[in-house]
Amino acid sequence: MARITTPFGFASTTAEVTRGIDLTGKAVVVTGGASGLGLETVRALAALGADVTMGVRDVEAGNRAAADVAASTGHQNLRVLPLDLADRASIHDFIARWDGPLDILINNAGVMAIPELQRTPDGWELQFATNYLGHFELAQGLHPALAEAGAARIVSVSSSGHLFSPVVFDDLHFDFRPYDPIVAYGQSKSATTLFAVAASRRWGADGITANAVMPGAIATNLQRHTGGLRTPAERRKTPQQGAATTLLLATSPLLEGVGGRYFEDGNEAEVVTHRTPELDGVAAYAIDPDNADRLWERSLALLG
Repeated sequence: MARITTPFGFASTTAEVTRGIDLTGKAVVVTGGASGLGLETVRALAALGADVTMGVRDVEAGNRAAADVAASTGHQNLRVLPLDLADRASIHDFIARWDGPLDILINNAGVMAIPELQRTPDGWELQFATNYLGHFELAQGLHPALAEAGAARIVSVSSSGHLFSPVVFDDLHFDFRPYDPIVAYGQSKSATTLFAVAASRRWGADGITANAVMPGAIATNLQRHTGGLRTPAERRKTPQQGAATTLLLATSPLLEGVGGRYFEDGNEAEVVTHRTPELDGVAAYAIDPDNADRLWERSLALLG
């Protein structure tokens, strides 16, 4: 497949990539929409007229964020629902409360570099469970709503951190290998990218496309376990720049029908065979169709 390029790049903003787009009447879900990149994503979608549902762990924080977005955009069609991606009951409750078609699902919520090994009640490593498995189960449950929309898009927020580990199928939850916070984060983000590959292949007949995005280096509370953002200043982005590629994938007619790809800085990333200091590109293992199918089937088995 030819690599996809657009007129946009590193410094492009949400306003620039969505100019002329109207999402009035479109239903959107953004996970982790109460702060950081998720909040900026919600703000940009609201400015386009979308009906946005924010799935958040802290409903009070979500309500404050929704009020801030409403005040800054003049858009009132915002809904806040509780969603803890490490809690399967919470995921099921969110799915049960959904009604009608879903045009855009943005799997944005995540945790990063948790210092000590933590597990969910199911025994799953917490970063893998939150960043990937929870979103996988959410998308499975919302699949009928996505199919009903007819041309739905899924955006999975990945990271250059995926370059630190492929999905280790024989030890997903660090039962045997020593736990490493960055390796665990990397595995979860490789899984996030593979989901986009598999979902586009399996759900394409329903009109659903899915892509993964590397938003860039943006200072948020995501880096609270790493001592803050350490990326050199010239490689950092504002929140409006960081959310731009997510909005591009979610809304742009330039990417209609495009799925199973990994984008950074507004363009499809180059495939790389080794990790560089700049952490650019997408590892071949993270977009491999066989890996994607294997992870999909393994995930279904884990969820029972």
